[in-house]
Amino acid sequence: MHVLVVDDDVVSAEFLANTLIHFGYEVTVASNGREAFHLVRSGKYSMVISDWEMPEMNGPELCRQIRCRQWSGYIFFILITSYGAGHVVEGLKAGADDFLTKPFQPNELRVRLRTGERILSLQSRDVMLFTLAKLAESRDTDTGLHLERIREYCRILSEELSTWDKYRDLIDGDYVQLMYLTSPLHDIGKVGIPDSVLLKPGPLTKEEFEVMKRHVTIGGETLAAATKAHPDAKFLSMARDIAFTHHERYDGTGYPFGLQGKQIPLCGRLTALSDVYDALRSQRVYKPKFSHEKARQIILDGVGTQFDPDVVEAFLRREDDVVRIAESLDGSAADSNAQAEAAATSPEPVLV
Repeated sequence: MHVLVVDDDVVSAEFLANTLIHFGYEVTVASNGREAFHLVRSGKYSMVISDWEMPEMNGPELCRQIRCRQWSGYIFFILITSYGAGHVVEGLKAGADDFLTKPFQPNELRVRLRTGERILSLQSRDVMLFTLAKLAESRDTDTGLHLERIREYCRILSEELSTWDKYRDLIDGDYVQLMYLTSPLHDIGKVGIPDSVLLKPGPLTKEEFEVMKRHVTIGGETLAAATKAHPDAKFLSMARDIAFTHHERYDGTGYPFGLQGKQIPLCGRLTALSDVYDALRSQRVYKPKFSHEKARQIILDGVGTQFDPDVVEAFLRREDDVVRIAESLDGSAADSNAQAEAAATSPEPVLV
């Protein structure tokens, strides 16, 4: 990460720059706010550390100028001051994110920088996840608001399980948020499926279904490569697990690995039920839209075979919330209930 240091005191600027270089950052030094603002406009810097008192343009004014502009990404701004709480309030009003008080310790600076890195990485994470999800959605014209509903179902189910004693140590608020963010990537591998199969206006042949099943490994392997490159990014490992395992079945007859029971990551088990429920409740080229009652019965019929019994129980406990999401994010309002009920006796469709 490239950090811009702004300080008119040569000794202070050099000490700060050397400390940052020791921590592994690239550093550029500006002697006043006006010079710094010109450098920020280059788009090279996502973190600025500025002294308060400087000629031409001081630290708070530099911060205000930065906040008044639209940038391609967020700029984390740390103000350095030797004054008290009154300056902190003024700095916050100017848009500063954090403060250092002179004289500061290098370890304190490092903590502030790590905070900035976390905030900047969250921004990058959310943008990347949204972009990848929309890429997958763009290949499949029949999904409507599928991704929006999937993430809401996953949020509801994971929130419910987080209240159970057996899951309290596994599912916290961060886990729920990651489920919400990463579940829309479950079908990212469909970008690698030929149009002749993915967009076929009718049931797939056995051979075509084998081709369609490859979306699981395409998506999983792509996200696995990203996870290997960034092993500390929890959202990538969860997205990988979801992509790989959302078509596994609790009894071990799913694909691609034939995992059984708790061998299937919890995120995959949650997404599996959410994905099937949404497919049942949506009109597709191979099936009409089913009523909630019909979809509910198919899920109950799959307890212990297709679905984790705990996830099904969570679904039943939060059934009203699930129905509310299905109705409020219904992308096929023109479908008639009569058409859905007419299919109630039809064989269970192949869901991919």
